[in-house]
Amino acid sequence: MIEKLKFAVVGCGHIGKRHIKVITNNENAELIAVCDIERNQLSGIEEFLKDIDYFQDYEQMLKNSEADIICICTPHGLHAEMSILAADYKKHVLVEKPMSLESKKGALMIEAAKKNNVKLYVVKQNRYNTPIFLTNRALNEGKLGKVFMVQCNVMWNRNDAYYEQSSWRGNLKTEGGALYTQVSHFLDLLIWWFGDIEEAKTILDTLNHKIEIEDCGVSALKFNSGVIGSLNWTNCVYNSNYEGSITIIAEKGTIKIGGRYLNEIEHWDVNSYPLPLDVDFEDKPNSYGSYQGSSSNHDVLMNDLVLQIINDRKGVVEGEEGLKSIEAIEKIYKETKMK
Repeated sequence: MIEKLKFAVVGCGHIGKRHIKVITNNENAELIAVCDIERNQLSGIEEFLKDIDYFQDYEQMLKNSEADIICICTPHGLHAEMSILAADYKKHVLVEKPMSLESKKGALMIEAAKKNNVKLYVVKQNRYNTPIFLTNRALNEGKLGKVFMVQCNVMWNRNDAYYEQSSWRGNLKTEGGALYTQVSHFLDLLIWWFGDIEEAKTILDTLNHKIEIEDCGVSALKFNSGVIGSLNWTNCVYNSNYEGSITIIAEKGTIKIGGRYLNEIEHWDVNSYPLPLDVDFEDKPNSYGSYQGSSSNHDVLMNDLVLQIINDRKGVVEGEEGLKSIEAIEKIYKETKMK
């Protein structure tokens, strides 16, 4: 039985720092190495890196560290090749969203993990939000009856400083689009609950930023369960994030998960299934200075992942399921000017 899982993190930007902190604070995990081509990215986390090996070359880290699992927290366009290389070195992989920018590359990631008998996991921390847990339970128990419609709104602010911070942001080749960065967690939940997207009719535009990708989009969706839906997203909200929400309209109930990061129940009216009164919503957003990111729960996901590997069970999203979000994004973007 594994006593502690040994982790290495590649990419020490905002999200990499979050991985480093939650690994260090997990009693069943041990951080043994980090990698970033720019050493100054380690600024602010020195206290977590005592006696930790630092590499500037990714393959050298894979060759020379004894890590069981590699956390890939680099720009989107590097996820696929880095995941495949880690698998070829017989390392488990935990890759940040999106797992890749192309479904065909995602399939190659899955193939590499299977060939090398390692696991490929995708970060989907919003599945651990309390409102998501409560809604998922209501759906699984059939309390809502037939679901008719779903509406998803991602109304966020990403200012010019956000795009200027890193050269890969806003770039079509390296970021892919706002759906990959800001909306993929929401799509993961929609597909988890209502099935794959069969049809999408989409309008995109770039209205408020000097970037190659869209900052506004609307899409009408049909899921293979028969549920129809609408998806609205933007990075143009004035000043700060406004809303990240999912509203479900069903035969026996209506639920709106809202707040800015799917961290509140704004409406719950379900036949003979009241919202528990003793629920403690502890999900808190992460601040990145000039803007705020998604809700937390990387720590909950990391703990589940460690126990999942130690106990050889299911839990955290694996490659095949993570790929569904990428396929959905491709379908939504298809036939638009930014495909």
